[in-house]
Amino acid sequence: MTAQYPLLLDLTGRRVVVVGGGRVGTRRAIAAADAGGRVDVIAPDISPELASDQRIRTFRRAYQPGDVAGAWLVHACTGVPDVDDAVCAEAEAARIWYVRAADAAHSSAAVPAVARVDDVTIAVNAGGDPCRARVLRDAVQLALNTGALPLRRHRAHAGRVALVGGGPGDPELITVRGRRLLAEADVVVTDRLGPRALLAELPSGVEVIDVGKARDHHTRTQSEINELLVSLARQGKFVVRLKGGDPFVLGRGGEELAACMAAGVPCEVVPGVTSAIAVPASAGIPVTQRGVARHFTVLSGHDDVDWRSVVGAGGTLVILMGVSRIDQIAKELVAAGLDESTPAAVVENGTLPHQRVTIATVGTIAPRAQAVGVRPPAVLVVGDVVAWRVTTLGDETVTGAAGLRREDRRIGGRGDETVAPLGDETVAALGDEIAARVSPGRLRVGSPVADDGAGEPASDGRPRGRSRQHAEERG
Repeated sequence: MTAQYPLLLDLTGRRVVVVGGGRVGTRRAIAAADAGGRVDVIAPDISPELASDQRIRTFRRAYQPGDVAGAWLVHACTGVPDVDDAVCAEAEAARIWYVRAADAAHSSAAVPAVARVDDVTIAVNAGGDPCRARVLRDAVQLALNTGALPLRRHRAHAGRVALVGGGPGDPELITVRGRRLLAEADVVVTDRLGPRALLAELPSGVEVIDVGKARDHHTRTQSEINELLVSLARQGKFVVRLKGGDPFVLGRGGEELAACMAAGVPCEVVPGVTSAIAVPASAGIPVTQRGVARHFTVLSGHDDVDWRSVVGAGGTLVILMGVSRIDQIAKELVAAGLDESTPAAVVENGTLPHQRVTIATVGTIAPRAQAVGVRPPAVLVVGDVVAWRVTTLGDETVTGAAGLRREDRRIGGRGDETVAPLGDETVAALGDEIAARVSPGRLRVGSPVADDGAGEPASDGRPRGRSRQHAEERG
């Protein structure tokens, strides 16, 4: 087969003639219109898709000599050999590129299998085998979409920023969009809790700037981070701001977006999997469970909180960045009216191989956490869903996103200082009050729940509010 010369055409404002209004003709005509061509379709029968497309002119008749005059590109798609022969012969005589859908070997041009990923166009021709071309096209597109292939620009381009939620820690829990943007980045400005394992996969020329914050130790203030993002973008760089969890859940993403917008810097927000939900889930603790809890509140452990309002709302309480204040938080919850026998759990390093879970009650979680050396990053979960985890799953292996791919992880954890696996002895050790909570009759697991209305009593007698979620993310 003679070597072909690959070429991309700019059809903007140029006439394209498609003879044939069936499935193939419809696909070719719409693709040409998408590329900006002035498309004329000639066929006795026109598909509904073509008839309804206002960009395309249709002529309900058979092909006539002279129909291709003035065209830049012609598609012969009737499937009738004599008609396609005539169309292609006229185009050849007029020196117009033509594609014969039923016979690629007798065409002056070929239509490849095409995929587009942002501003990248992939066109695959596989020796006249369209199925083979589509399979190859799909494989390349998947690799681009998942960031497996380098997408970074090497010519000068306009600067921009993407605020990317990296998820709860496991590098495979970042979104497909987030992973692809990492492959395009010139600079990655990362947090302490972002999926740092992905940084090792970046090309050598990508600059990585760590602006991670720990309690009482900030390498840069938030204002300095905002200024950094704007400054780098103004240098013509594509900046990925890689954040743990979701950028708008206790991640100060709103402040960074506002700073970029005020400076006239284009900024994209890529949501992430928030640790407020994912970390408890990785430990087998649902933040909502039918018959147990149907709403949850997410709070920052750093902030001053109206604990009485929080306790009065009922449901599950998820506290991020609260490990250093766990004793004070527990005392304030009890002082606000929460039963000190309410189950509580601390999940350290959620979704990571060294995840560890510590379970107690609100009255005992602080000394228990101190005894086993709980350290951040960690998420504190308070509510009957913790007891549900104990009674329903016991010491069964948790097969979450991390557990499926790594060592079997039991809810007691497998870290350097492992909390004893949960079983009958552990439940008993939590005391008679929590043992009562974890009995199936007490929790009414799987029982029907009425419509979510204000004032409906919870199982502990407190009024339930309407479903709500207070934002945000692990810092």
